[in-house]
Amino acid sequence: MTRPEPIRVLVVEDDPVAADAHVMYVGRVPGFVAVGTAHTGAQARRMLDRTPVDLLLLDLHLPDGHGLQLARSLRAAGHQADVIAVTSARDLAVVREGVSLGVVQYVLKPFTFATLRDRLVRYAEFHAAAGEASGQDEVDRALATLRAPGPAALPKGLSAPTLERVTAALREAPEGLTAAALAEAVGISRITARRYLEHLVEAGRAGRSPLYGQVGRPELVYRWLRDAGRTR
Repeated sequence: MTRPEPIRVLVVEDDPVAADAHVMYVGRVPGFVAVGTAHTGAQARRMLDRTPVDLLLLDLHLPDGHGLQLARSLRAAGHQADVIAVTSARDLAVVREGVSLGVVQYVLKPFTFATLRDRLVRYAEFHAAAGEASGQDEVDRALATLRAPGPAALPKGLSAPTLERVTAALREAPEGLTAAALAEAVGISRITARRYLEHLVEAGRAGRSPLYGQVGRPELVYRWLRDAGRTR
């Protein structure tokens, strides 16, 4: 049997750290390959003019315009690549507008590899659908592959409400927080705080560095990454 060609993904993300994380995530999903990274809408247009792309992993806040403006201009230019929008904005009007521009999925920041993997696997099933549908049921099944059955699960032991509180505390501390300081601010144990902080690091939303100048082993300081907290 001939092996199908991998789905070619262009990552469009202005934050270099997040872009590298997204490329790594895409590369870990069988059947997908990241063909490049663009940090602006203009870079994305140039790459699409010379590189075949099936799917854009598109951040909606770019230095030279909104991601949906980019999607609109690409459609007008005849580009047919589908779009998975990556954003921290929760404006449903933006979601509705995106549907008409080829946005097939939305992924809210911060997200885990498991969340993106689920969206990519579902997109792959949708992308592979071909031929003529036998009836309404088959059309409905093809569209249903894009819809997650429920919220993507966090790692075991982590909860969405606590993650929101941890994220808010970290964003409000430009100098960063240690696990102990976060634990006190949020009202959780130090061990639990470290688990949430490491989760944000893995998701590409936070960074960590050692705090020197104290006796003994240096403690880690966690910081919300540059631009990670902007409205997107």
